[in-house]
Amino acid sequence: MTPDPPPRPAIFISAGESSGDRHGAAIVREIRRAMPATRLFGIGGREMEAAGVSRIAGLDELSVMGGTEVLRRLPGFIRLERRIRRLFVTEDVRLFLPIDYPGLNLRLARSARRQGRRVLYYIAPQVWAWREGRVRNLRRDCDRVLTVLPFEAALLKRYGVRAEFVGHPLLDAPDPPEGGDDDGAAPVSRAAAGARTAGAGRVIGLFPGSRAQEVRYMLPVFAAAARRLARRHPDLDFIIARPPHLPESLYAEAGFPTAGAGEATARSWAALTKSGTITLELALAGVPMVVGYRMGRVEWAIGRRLVRVPSIVLVNLVAEAPVVPELLQDGLTVGQAAEALELLLAEEAPARREMLRGFNVVRERLGKPGCSARAAEHAIELLAGSQPGRAPDAAC
Repeated sequence: MTPDPPPRPAIFISAGESSGDRHGAAIVREIRRAMPATRLFGIGGREMEAAGVSRIAGLDELSVMGGTEVLRRLPGFIRLERRIRRLFVTEDVRLFLPIDYPGLNLRLARSARRQGRRVLYYIAPQVWAWREGRVRNLRRDCDRVLTVLPFEAALLKRYGVRAEFVGHPLLDAPDPPEGGDDDGAAPVSRAAAGARTAGAGRVIGLFPGSRAQEVRYMLPVFAAAARRLARRHPDLDFIIARPPHLPESLYAEAGFPTAGAGEATARSWAALTKSGTITLELALAGVPMVVGYRMGRVEWAIGRRLVRVPSIVLVNLVAEAPVVPELLQDGLTVGQAAEALELLLAEEAPARREMLRGFNVVRERLGKPGCSARAAEHAIELLAGSQPGRAPDAAC
C-alpha cells in the first residue's frame, strides 16, 4: 500500500479584531491567488473564514481590552496557545502570520520562533507607542515585520527590527477614495458620497469599538451625546456601527439603529468614534470626526505612564498635526462630545473644512494601493524558504 503523502506546508494566521479579520482576509485572497493549494489555519472572523481559513477560534473568544481584562482571560489564552503549538506540529505549519493584536500574538510569535517556524508580523503592533521592551520581542521573534503606517518602519529599524512599510490595506478597498475638491477637502468614495446625498437628513455615526468591553465603556457616553445633539438638531439621524460578532442586545439601551461599520461609514456626515484604525477609515471616506476613549481607571493609570506618543489618534500621528479632537478618559463627557460634534455639522463650518484638508494629508502619506498583494509576496517568499523543524535564525 502506498503511504499517504505528507500534508502540504501550512500557514497559521492570527487576527484578534474586526479590522484584522478584514485585512487578514485580503492577504489570504492574495496568497491563494498565487498559491491555490496553500492550507491556512487561524484565529479570525467570518471574513477570514470566507476567504479560506480553517478557524480554530473566533473573534468573540478574544473580545477583551487591556490590563486587568487580559489578565482575567489569560488562562484561556494559555489553553489556546497550547492548542496552536500542537497544531503547528500536526499540520506542518511553516509560517506564522500574526496581524496586530499583540496581547496574544506576541506570545504566539515566541512559541512559533521556539519551534523553528517562520514569523511574518503583518500590521505591526503599536508597541512602539507604549512599551519599548516589546519592540525587542519583535526583533527576537520575527523574520520580518510589515508596517502600514509610514513612520513605523524607520522607528522599528532603530531597534534592529527587520521592518518594511507596505502601504495601508484600507487603500485596497474595491471603491477607493477619489481626489478631493478644489478647496482641498478630503477625498470621498463614490459609494459614500452617494449615500450621503441620497437621504434628506444628515446621519451621525457612532463607532464605540469592536470589543464588548470597549462598547460598554464608550457607548453610554456616545449615545447620551447623540441624544443631546438630537434635541438641538431634530433633523439629525444617528446610527451605531456594530461588528457582526457582537450581539444586538449590547446596543439595545442606546436607542439607535445599528449597521455594519462599512454602511455606517458610508452614511455618516460626521462621527463620534473610539480611537484605532476606524479613524483612518473615516478620514479616507471624508467623514469629519471626534475621537473619544475611556477604559478602566487602573488601565488608564498604567497607560498614562507608558504611552510615549503625543496622540492616540492615528489620523493625528500620520498627519503629524492635531487634525482630529480627542477626548480621553475624564475628558470624554456628554457635553464635550456634543459640543465638539456640533462644530462639524455645517457644510461650510471652518472646523469641518480644516479637518477635511487634514484628511488629504493623511491620504497622501498612507502610500499607494496594493498593500495586501505586497504583504502576500513576503509571506510566499518566507514560506518558500521554510524548512520543517529548522532552528531559529539569529535575531532578525
